[in-house]
Amino acid sequence: MLRTTLTAAAALSLAAGAVHAQDSELSGTLTIFSDMSNPAPRAVMEDMAARFGEMHPDLEIELTIIDREAYKTQIRNFLTANPPDVANWYAANRMAPYVDAGLFEDVSDLWAEPEIADNLASTKGALTLDGKQWGVPYTYYQWGVYYREDIYEELGLEEPQDWETFKSNCQTMLDSGMKCFTIGTKFLWTAAGWFDYLNMRTNGYDFHMQLTQGEVEWTDERVRQTFANWRELIDMGAFIDNHQSYSWQEALPFMVNGEAAAYLMGNFAVAPMREAGLSDDQLDFYQFPAINPDVELAEDAPTDTFHIPSGAENKEAAREFLRFVVSAENQTQINSGDGLGQLPVNSQSSVDDDEMLNQGFEMLSSNAPGGIAQFFDRDAPAEMASVAMEGFQEFMVFPDNLEDILGRLEQARQRIY
Repeated sequence: MLRTTLTAAAALSLAAGAVHAQDSELSGTLTIFSDMSNPAPRAVMEDMAARFGEMHPDLEIELTIIDREAYKTQIRNFLTANPPDVANWYAANRMAPYVDAGLFEDVSDLWAEPEIADNLASTKGALTLDGKQWGVPYTYYQWGVYYREDIYEELGLEEPQDWETFKSNCQTMLDSGMKCFTIGTKFLWTAAGWFDYLNMRTNGYDFHMQLTQGEVEWTDERVRQTFANWRELIDMGAFIDNHQSYSWQEALPFMVNGEAAAYLMGNFAVAPMREAGLSDDQLDFYQFPAINPDVELAEDAPTDTFHIPSGAENKEAAREFLRFVVSAENQTQINSGDGLGQLPVNSQSSVDDDEMLNQGFEMLSSNAPGGIAQFFDRDAPAEMASVAMEGFQEFMVFPDNLEDILGRLEQARQRIY
């Protein structure tokens, strides 16, 4: 753990003083705890704190950066015993325990401001519990289908907009001797990505959230329909063989070598694909297509957040810091290629000139009317996610076991919630 105390430069220009005349009224100390401990995120966090300090010369900022894994085990303790004024965390179900325990401040007043309400609308649902908002987002990244553009062109295939085209494309690939999708399910969560998309496209975002929150039985016919759609792909032979023995990284060569044509994955997979030799002429991205035309398209876009602990001492400065975090200018800067290399949530921000990031930003900002999910193991409680993801992997290998799997998941639901 490193503690950095950042104070503004003693002499700011008169112009800057004039611009931030009202800002300089903030005083005292603003304490920030952050889990942004990897080198690039750490530099982003330190720079963000320094820039905020320059805007508020009478405010002392104490930034404490804690190792990411250690932070997860320490957060409840420090929120309870010695809360900072601002803390990093994650959206949706991952914030629920701290909301339920009364450890996070209600910041619905910020979300009532047009600047935030209009420009951050895509993630409002993910920051909402009990009809109130409990934090603000600073970055997210898209999931979707990354595919071999050169192979699609060679086979005369278009990006699919609907389920029938999705399956017919797949059949064409199989007929040509390759698999449709690579995947590595050794660590289970990758199969959850498929469940998320198939369930949100079959039943919609609201139903998916009800399921992950324990309000729907796993034996419900609507859940069975999701698995029926999944089984169509499994029975076709759409996925690489023996995927349960590969990690997600170990499954990459199948796509790089052209043995499989696509990968349903988060944008973090793009860098290793490029490093493995795929050029942007060979690599492209499309939004997972519609299955049920009656449900709006929703996306997985894991969202990282800032919160104000309810025991914070300088809530005025904390609220101003959250406004600064979500501003279009700041989100453009921190998510740039030499920063986090991810997507700004603010729809007025601009994105680095990267083909995949630009497509993701466009999709999440203007074509995800159904909502933004956080990914199964963030939307469901940890114990339920673990049991369910084991079931997803088993289903992909042994689809005939579905009744046993759904029975186990339903028993787990009744016990866990």
